[in-house]
Amino acid sequence: MTKNLLTVSDLSVRFQDKKNSFDAVKYVSFDIAPKETLALVGESGSGKSVTALSLMQLLPYPLASHPSGSIRFEDQELINAPQHVLQKIRGRKMSMIFQEPLTSLNPLHTIERQISEVIMLHQSLHREACREECKKLLDLVGLSQMKDRLESYPHQLSGGQRQRVMIAMSIANNPQLLIADEPTTALDVTIQAQILELLHDLKNRLNMALLLITHDLKIVEKMADKVCVMQKGEIVEQAATRALFQTPHHSYTQMLLAAQPKPRARDVNPAATTILKADNVKVYFPSKKNWLGQPTDFLKAVDDVSFELKAGQTLGVVGESGSGKTTLGLAILKLLPAQGVIQIDGQTLLKMDKSSLRRLRAKAQIVFQDPFGSLSPRLSIAQIIREGLDVHEPNLSEKHRDERVIEALESVRLDPNTRHRYPHEFSGGQRQRIAIARALILKPKLMILDEPTSALDVSVQAQIVDLLSEIQDKHNLAYLFISHDLRVVRSLAHHVMVMKNGKVVEQGVAAKIFDAPQTDYTRTLMNAALHLKSQS
Repeated sequence: MTKNLLTVSDLSVRFQDKKNSFDAVKYVSFDIAPKETLALVGESGSGKSVTALSLMQLLPYPLASHPSGSIRFEDQELINAPQHVLQKIRGRKMSMIFQEPLTSLNPLHTIERQISEVIMLHQSLHREACREECKKLLDLVGLSQMKDRLESYPHQLSGGQRQRVMIAMSIANNPQLLIADEPTTALDVTIQAQILELLHDLKNRLNMALLLITHDLKIVEKMADKVCVMQKGEIVEQAATRALFQTPHHSYTQMLLAAQPKPRARDVNPAATTILKADNVKVYFPSKKNWLGQPTDFLKAVDDVSFELKAGQTLGVVGESGSGKTTLGLAILKLLPAQGVIQIDGQTLLKMDKSSLRRLRAKAQIVFQDPFGSLSPRLSIAQIIREGLDVHEPNLSEKHRDERVIEALESVRLDPNTRHRYPHEFSGGQRQRIAIARALILKPKLMILDEPTSALDVSVQAQIVDLLSEIQDKHNLAYLFISHDLRVVRSLAHHVMVMKNGKVVEQGVAAKIFDAPQTDYTRTLMNAALHLKSQS
C-alpha cells in the first residue's frame, strides 16, 4: 500500500478578532498519495483556498488559528511547526500557484529576479548557473521565447505568460506536492487548455502530486484522480472522480453537477425588428507617431466589423483576450471613438449630437464584467439602480422612482427590502443581479453584456443565464453577449460571431458554429472550451 505524501485530519480554521470569530473550515480530512491529483471543489466561500493556505501555514496567524486538526507532510507535523522547518518545506517540497498571477508577482522585479529568488533560497548556485536554470525552467513551461526577455516585468507579459512564470517559480525546486489555486480562472479557453496540459505534463515528468482547487467541474473531470466537495467549510462528499461524476450522493454535489451550462434550443424569429445594425465598424488606436505628434501607424482593435441584431435575440461575441470584443461593445455605445455605421432602433449613432445621444442611451444599456468595480461603494442599491431614472426621467415623483426600483429588483429576483443596503453587503452573484436591475430600470431595447458571468461560481453562472433568458423572453430584449466562456454562450446565444485580432473570422447561427465550425481558429476555440482533451 502506497504511503500518503500528505495527510490532513480533522482540520479546522477559525478567524477571530476582538469582537467576532468565524469558523471558515470545519473538521476537514483528506490525503494525497505521491503522484496523485486531488481536486478540491466548491463555490466561493466554501473554504477551499483557506484549506490550501493552511497546508503551507500561510494564513495570517494569530488572527487565524486551528481549533482542531493535524497536517502531516511526509510524517512531519506542520501545524505549529518551527519556522525553520516550514522554510525548508515551502517552495522546495511543497509549492503553490496562486489564483491571480498579476497580483502575486512583484511588479518591481524582473522575471529573472523572481524565479532566481525561489532557486537561491533552497539551492547554492552562483549567478550564472542560476540564470541558466531560469532559462531551463522557462523552456519547461513553454516560454522558450522568454529566454531573451529575462529582464521583462510582469506587466509586459500576457495573462497566460504570467501564469506560466508562476508555474516556473513553483516547480523551480522540484516539489513533491504542487498546489494550484484556480490556475485558469482568468484565462481564455485556449490558454486554459494549454495551462492544464502543461500542469498534467509537468506532474508526470517531475513525479509530483497535485492539489487542484477549482470551481470548474469540466477541469476536475479530466484532471483529477479523487475529488473532495466542500460546502460552508466542510467536506460533504469525497470519492474517486469517475464514481463521483457518475453517482454523486450528496445533494450539494448533485446541484453543482446539474448547474453546468447546457445547450438549449434557441428559436430565431427572422421577422423580428432589427434593433442594432453595424456596418464596417472600425476602432483604430494610434500606435506610432512622428516628431510632429501625428499618428503614423495604428492598432486595429476593431477592423471592419458588420452584423445585425434583432429584438428578442442574443448575439454571442467570442474570442480570446485582445480580439476586440469589449472594444466593439464600447464603440457601439459610443463610449469609444469609431468609424463606420452604427444604428440602434433605426437611429444612426455616430453622427448624433449630445442631447440626442443621451436620449438614445436609455434604449441601450451595458452590464460590465466586474459588478463590484462598476457599482459605487458610496451609494445604496436603491440609489445605484435609480441613477438612470434621475438622468432620463427627472420628472418622476419619489414614489414612482421607488416603485420602479422595487419592480427592477423583483425582476432579477432580489428582495426589494434590501435596496437600502450597500454593494459590499451582497455576494458576487447578487451584485451582478443589481447591475442587471440598473440596466433594466430604463426598459431598454438593447443590453450589452460584457463577460457578466466570468467571475462567478458555476451554480451562480447558471442562475444568471436562466435569469437573462427569462428577462429576454419577457421584455423581447436584444442581447450582445460578450464572453470567452463558450459553454455559457452556447446556452444563451441565437447567433455567434467569432473575433480574432479585431476581425470577424466567422459568424452565423449558434448551432451551426458550435456543431460545424468552418475555420481553424473557431475549431481551436471549440475544442479548448467544449471538448477538453482527457489528461489521463
